[in-house]
Amino acid sequence: MMARPSTFNLEPVTRWRLLRHGQATGAENMAIDEAIAQAIAAGLVPPTLRFYAWAPPCVSLGRNQKGAEVDTAYCAALGYDIVRRPTGGRAILHTDELTYSIIAAPDHPLMAGLVLDSYLRISRGLVAGLRRLGIAAQEAPGSNRAGPDVSPACFEVPSAYEIVANGRKVLGSAQARRAKSVLQHGSLPLTGDLTRVVDCLVFADEAERAALRATLIGHAATAETSAGRPISYDEALDALIVGLAEGLQIALAPGDLTDAERAWAAELVRDKYANTAWTMRV
Repeated sequence: MMARPSTFNLEPVTRWRLLRHGQATGAENMAIDEAIAQAIAAGLVPPTLRFYAWAPPCVSLGRNQKGAEVDTAYCAALGYDIVRRPTGGRAILHTDELTYSIIAAPDHPLMAGLVLDSYLRISRGLVAGLRRLGIAAQEAPGSNRAGPDVSPACFEVPSAYEIVANGRKVLGSAQARRAKSVLQHGSLPLTGDLTRVVDCLVFADEAERAALRATLIGHAATAETSAGRPISYDEALDALIVGLAEGLQIALAPGDLTDAERAWAAELVRDKYANTAWTMRV
């Protein structure tokens, strides 16, 4: 059995910037996250916790996922965006959800060590937030790993230290580590049918599609299902802010994007995240 990373202690409590953003397109959301990472790498802004939503609904692909796995015609017919994340993982349909991103320097105590070290630390804050909503959340075992036959849908099974409730994945996360920044973001589906993503993907046959749909039903759940009641975007946001602040021992100061971050985000939308060559590569 894999040893659990040791606990950590930040002395004194560190000060972070809190960004409470609303809806944006998939390209804008991914560009803003990367622009913040660039600003942190340049030493221009403090560690940042950001929350946001998506409009229109958007299918996001993992950084190294094959673009051919998404049904572009189906997504276009429904008005869905398609974007490629800077982080790994598999396809997610972002709708009816709360998304978070946590961005800091790699030498920050929260991010120190290996990927799974920081995953576990952040997961503890996420679990604390979900429990404030009445969700019996806990981290998935550290031994969980994605195998070679992983499906194209992200919420099929929880990876190490992702969040489960009543045995079903309720919050998934992914991380990108660079020389001078670490970006982790994740999705909390609030309500709706989690199998909708299956219709956005390409399969060899309909039997394979039906099998993944059945697997998702058994292995993933929304916040509403997990709590046994509706949970609004604002309620979930407030709970995760408190849970992460307490669990990660950070002091959050409301802030906004800097002019440099806005400029970088605009460039990243134009040159990368809204660019088909990036989105449909691999």
